[in-house]
Amino acid sequence: MQDIINLMQTQLWYWLLTVGLVSLCIGSFLNVVILRLPKMMKQSWQSECRVLLADELPKQTTEAPIFNLVKPNSHCPSCKTPIKAWQNIPLISWLLLKGKCNHCDASISVRYPLVELTTALLSTWVAWHFGATLEATLYILITWVLVALTVIDIDEMLLPDQLTLPTLWLVLVASCFDVGIEPNDAIIGAAIGYLSLWSVYWLFKLLTGKEGMGYGDFKLLAIFGALMGWQAILTIVLLSSLVGAIIGSIQLSVQGRDKATPIPFGPYLAIAGWITLMYGEQLQLWYVNLIT
Repeated sequence: MQDIINLMQTQLWYWLLTVGLVSLCIGSFLNVVILRLPKMMKQSWQSECRVLLADELPKQTTEAPIFNLVKPNSHCPSCKTPIKAWQNIPLISWLLLKGKCNHCDASISVRYPLVELTTALLSTWVAWHFGATLEATLYILITWVLVALTVIDIDEMLLPDQLTLPTLWLVLVASCFDVGIEPNDAIIGAAIGYLSLWSVYWLFKLLTGKEGMGYGDFKLLAIFGALMGWQAILTIVLLSSLVGAIIGSIQLSVQGRDKATPIPFGPYLAIAGWITLMYGEQLQLWYVNLIT
């Protein structure tokens, strides 16, 4: 094991290749998380409602089938045919199958290989930027979570606690082992990150009577605050607002979306946070030069 670690630290190509291949496989797993986690959460909510309204709802006569990240096995959404091992190779299988089910010829969404490829490319970028270090390993893990959160929020307008809270704790614990920033700075950054958007949320709600964002956004910014310190929060908020304004304007003009249609803020936070993680110092210098 030590020989492998030494090889990664001395041979950049080996480190990048390892991260790229592992991240491709993780991207395949993230597709499962993106698809199943929201459904699992909805099932849990329904079960809780049934417990609370036990006397008012008809009793279930059959036990619900097991549904989690492992069961049932991967299958075609159209014909329900189980997917064989060779058909589940990240990126390659989709290309070999030409984007269609091998059994019923139903189209397989291009999003599956895109998630896998995006996960691999972003992770390899992080690995190249930071080298074979513990910090890079932490940032790669964060990148995986950000990919999942981004797609889930686009689909469901939801940033699951099952992803945000463990990630926040991971960053805080890592800081105690000299991975990332100092523990005190991480705690302060997390608190300010959470409270900054929390304050904006309540101010907006008091003024308009509407909810401008969700609590998942607060937790996501808390993660970035714990990861980079409170100093990065303003940069992330400004950059995410800029990205959101640009993409939102494009959607309004090209897709003809109604201005009243809710737009998830999580993806913009994730993009801005990742860019700041990679190039925060350059962004701050550029901003200072811009205003001076």
